Amino acid sequence: MELFNYFRSSASYRVRIALALKGLDYDYRSVHLQKNEQLGEVYASVSAARLVPMLRDGEHLVTQSLAIIEYLDETHPEPLLLPGDAAARARVRSLAMDIACEIHPLNNLRVLRYLVGSLKVTEDDKDRWYRHWVETGLEVVERRLAEHPSTYCHGEAPTLADCVLVPQIFNARRFNARLDHVPNVMRVFDACMRLDAFEKTRPEACPDAS
Repeated sequence: MELFNYFRSSASYRVRIALALKGLDYDYRSVHLQKNEQLGEVYASVSAARLVPMLRDGEHLVTQSLAIIEYLDETHPEPLLLPGDAAARARVRSLAMDIACEIHPLNNLRVLRYLVGSLKVTEDDKDRWYRHWVETGLEVVERRLAEHPSTYCHGEAPTLADCVLVPQIFNARRFNARLDHVPNVMRVFDACMRLDAFEKTRPEACPDAS
């Protein structure tokens, strides 16, 4: 398998965590977003969206981080990142989407570049935008985790939701977002970071980190 990703991409980090949790080997392919390598002819020819991450598994190309993780769960089911029970599976997916659909799209690199480049928003206002959506979005996750406390987002083993949560906290810290108002979120984050799969795949540990 090959993973086309960028060290600072939170969506890429999600997939690196999933691969590590499952003990799967892969070739790391760097696509440097700050250098616009995703727009280059070679990558654009295989990625219609021109985004990362993208997983190549033999003849199969899989895009979108949540779809990649579910693909890995179906093709390499140990350990499962989505529970076997339908209600539990829905809760895990819902928690993941609270971040992947409600926080991340408002704060990804394309949006931040548009705010500054096209709308002429100042750097300070851009950062305020970022922090607002992270802080308010994590409040939702906090309330949901408080309803059913457990070591990880759902139960006593990491799931898809944890793969999505941890990279968002890394990004929140980069932008100095407030996190003291989400103690359950941070408790789960700390539990995850005690596991090698989360620690060894963190952005600073990637070969293209700079």
